This record gives sequence, C-alpha cells and structure tokens, in this order.
Amino acid sequence: MAGMIKEFREFITRGNVVDMAVGIIIGGVFGKIVSSLVNDVIMPPIGLLLANVDFRNLKWKLTEPVLDAADPAKILSPGVSISYGAFINTVLDFVIIAFVIFLLIKVINRVRRVPPPPTPTTRECPRCLSVIPKKASRCAQCTSDVQPEEA
Repeated sequence: MAGMIKEFREFITRGNVVDMAVGIIIGGVFGKIVSSLVNDVIMPPIGLLLANVDFRNLKWKLTEPVLDAADPAKILSPGVSISYGAFINTVLDFVIIAFVIFLLIKVINRVRRVPPPPTPTTRECPRCLSVIPKKASRCAQCTSDVQPEEA
C-alpha cells in the first residue's frame, strides 16, 4: 500500500499532470466566461435586431404539458420540445472557444518557431578533407587549387 501511495504521489507531482490540471481548470472557467459572453452580451442585441427574440426560449413544442384536472396549476407531464435556441447558443459558444484556441495555438507556434540553420561558410577540401572557407581558391593545409564556391 505504501508503494502505491508513493507511486501516486510521484504521478501527481509530475509537471505534465499539474500543467494539465491547471489547463483543465482554466478551460472550464474560460468556457463559463464565453457562455456568459454569448448569452448575456452577444445574443441579446442579435435578438433585439430580430424583433426581440430571446434565443434561450426558442423551441419547437412537440407535445403540450399535461395539467391536473383537479388542480390546473399542477403539471402532470411537462411536455416535449426541441430547444433549438439553446442549441444555437451552444454552437456559438463552441465557435468562439474554437477560434480563441486557434489564435492561442497560432501564437504558441509563432513563439516556438525554430529559426532556420545558418548557411555554412566553410566546406571541405576535396583532396585532404580539411575545412576551408567557401570562397577559398587554395587549401591552406595541402596547398592544392580548389574551385571557389559562391557563399
């Protein structure tokens, strides 16, 4: 049992696990922020432009609720409906989150971009294989004539 606890502690304290946990927590909070942005900031003006439509209340009723005959305030069955307005909000949430993740990955890739290796300024002598400058016309080691290369 002690060995399992030690192994679990090593697993939990690894950098990748901690980084992943932080990412999941921040992602969850970010999702709530985007949902609030969509529901409370973006959709109300769109609904206003579309004749005061509240997207959260848009639904197709398939069946009406069944009320109690003795007590009409009591609902026996809530009825069935397709809430396409909530679906539109969720799709908009997804598009915004996907776009922000795309931008984040783009910035990370730009930061991580490895610069191309520098062009070599030397080459090997074809006779003695010693290193000489690219523009050299004679090897300093074996004194043989070599064809200069363009740098």
